[in-house]
Amino acid sequence: MVQQLNRHSGLLYCHMVEPRITAHGRRQIPHGLLPFRKAFHGTFIAAGGYDREEGNKVVAEGYADLVAYGKLFLANPDLPRRFELDVALNKYDRSTFYTQDPIVGYTDYPFFEEEDGKNER
Repeated sequence: MVQQLNRHSGLLYCHMVEPRITAHGRRQIPHGLLPFRKAFHGTFIAAGGYDREEGNKVVAEGYADLVAYGKLFLANPDLPRRFELDVALNKYDRSTFYTQDPIVGYTDYPFFEEEDGKNER
Protein backbone atom coordinates (compact mmCIF):
# COMPACT_ATOMS: atom_id res chain seq x y z
CA MET A 1 0.00 0.00 0.00
CA VAL A 2 2.78 2.44 0.88
CA GLN A 3 4.39 1.86 -2.51
CA GLN A 4 1.10 2.87 -4.13
CA LEU A 5 1.28 6.20 -2.29
CA ASN A 6 4.44 7.02 -4.23
CA ARG A 7 2.36 7.18 -7.43
CA HIS A 8 0.45 10.24 -6.19
CA SER A 9 2.63 13.27 -6.90
CA GLY A 10 0.47 15.56 -4.76
CA LEU A 11 0.92 13.49 -1.62
CA LEU A 12 3.11 15.51 0.73
CA TYR A 13 3.83 13.03 3.51
CA CYS A 14 3.07 9.69 5.13
CA HIS A 15 2.35 9.79 8.88
CA MET A 16 2.36 6.50 10.75
CA VAL A 17 1.96 5.60 14.42
CA GLU A 18 4.12 2.90 15.93
CA PRO A 19 2.96 1.26 19.17
CA ARG A 20 6.02 1.53 21.41
CA ILE A 21 4.62 0.59 24.82
CA THR A 22 4.29 -3.01 25.96
CA ALA A 23 1.24 -4.40 27.75
CA HIS A 24 3.16 -3.95 31.00
CA GLY A 25 3.70 -0.25 30.35
CA ARG A 26 7.38 -0.62 29.50
CA ARG A 27 8.76 1.43 26.64
CA GLN A 28 10.25 -0.41 23.70
CA ILE A 29 11.67 0.75 20.39
CA PRO A 30 10.77 -1.91 17.83
CA HIS A 31 11.36 0.06 14.61
CA GLY A 32 8.42 -1.73 13.02
CA LEU A 33 7.86 1.14 10.60
CA LEU A 34 11.20 0.65 8.86
CA PRO A 35 9.78 -1.33 5.89
CA PHE A 36 7.21 1.44 5.31
CA ARG A 37 9.89 4.12 5.63
CA LYS A 38 12.01 2.37 3.02
CA ALA A 39 9.06 1.92 0.66
CA PHE A 40 7.76 5.50 0.84
CA HIS A 41 9.76 8.07 -1.14
CA GLY A 42 8.33 11.22 0.38
CA THR A 43 8.49 12.84 3.80
CA PHE A 44 7.91 10.23 6.49
CA ILE A 45 6.51 11.19 9.91
CA ALA A 46 6.66 8.74 12.81
CA ALA A 47 4.65 8.96 16.02
CA GLY A 48 4.40 6.72 19.04
CA GLY A 49 5.40 8.07 22.42
CA TYR A 50 8.77 9.52 21.48
CA ASP A 51 10.59 11.81 23.87
CA ARG A 52 13.11 14.49 22.84
CA GLU A 53 16.15 12.20 22.80
CA GLU A 54 14.45 9.35 20.95
CA GLY A 55 12.87 11.72 18.45
CA ASN A 56 16.20 13.33 17.63
CA LYS A 57 17.80 9.91 17.32
CA VAL A 58 15.30 8.45 14.84
CA VAL A 59 15.55 11.56 12.66
CA ALA A 60 19.37 11.54 12.78
CA GLU A 61 19.43 7.85 11.86
CA GLY A 62 17.02 8.35 8.95
CA TYR A 63 14.23 6.26 10.43
CA ALA A 64 11.89 9.25 10.02
CA ASP A 65 12.08 12.73 8.54
CA LEU A 66 9.90 14.17 11.30
CA VAL A 67 8.50 13.00 14.63
CA ALA A 68 4.98 13.83 15.80
CA TYR A 69 4.34 14.41 19.49
CA GLY A 70 0.81 14.02 20.83
CA LYS A 71 0.54 13.63 24.61
CA LEU A 72 3.70 15.64 25.24
CA PHE A 73 2.31 18.53 23.18
CA LEU A 74 -1.00 18.46 25.04
CA ALA A 75 0.76 18.89 28.37
CA ASN A 76 3.41 21.28 27.07
CA PRO A 77 1.94 24.02 24.89
CA ASP A 78 5.49 25.33 24.41
CA LEU A 79 7.03 21.94 23.61
CA PRO A 80 9.42 23.14 20.87
CA ARG A 81 10.84 25.77 23.24
CA ARG A 82 11.19 23.23 26.07
CA PHE A 83 13.00 20.87 23.71
CA GLU A 84 15.26 23.69 22.55
CA LEU A 85 16.19 24.62 26.13
CA ASP A 86 16.23 20.98 27.28
CA VAL A 87 14.07 21.78 30.31
CA ALA A 88 11.66 19.61 32.29
CA LEU A 89 8.28 18.78 30.81
CA ASN A 90 4.85 18.95 32.40
CA LYS A 91 3.40 15.52 33.07
CA TYR A 92 0.19 14.86 31.18
CA ASP A 93 -3.01 13.82 32.92
CA ARG A 94 -4.56 11.04 30.84
CA SER A 95 -7.90 11.40 32.68
CA THR A 96 -8.44 14.80 31.01
CA PHE A 97 -7.74 13.71 27.41
CA TYR A 98 -11.31 13.10 26.28
CA THR A 99 -13.52 15.26 28.45
CA GLN A 100 -16.14 17.81 27.50
CA ASP A 101 -14.62 20.41 29.80
CA PRO A 102 -13.35 23.24 27.56
CA ILE A 103 -10.67 24.28 30.05
CA VAL A 104 -9.41 21.39 32.15
CA GLY A 105 -6.74 19.32 30.48
CA TYR A 106 -6.18 21.10 27.22
CA THR A 107 -5.72 24.75 28.06
CA ASP A 108 -4.64 24.66 31.70
CA TYR A 109 -1.06 23.37 31.40
CA PRO A 110 1.55 25.97 32.36
CA PHE A 111 4.14 27.43 30.03
CA PHE A 112 7.81 27.29 30.97
CA GLU A 113 8.89 30.51 32.68
CA GLU A 114 12.35 31.27 31.36
CA GLU A 115 13.06 34.33 33.50
CA ASP A 116 13.18 32.60 36.87
CA GLY A 117 13.58 29.00 35.77
CA LYS A 118 10.26 27.94 37.32
CA ASN A 119 8.67 24.90 35.84
CA GLU A 120 6.13 22.25 36.70
CA ARG A 121 7.19 18.65 36.54
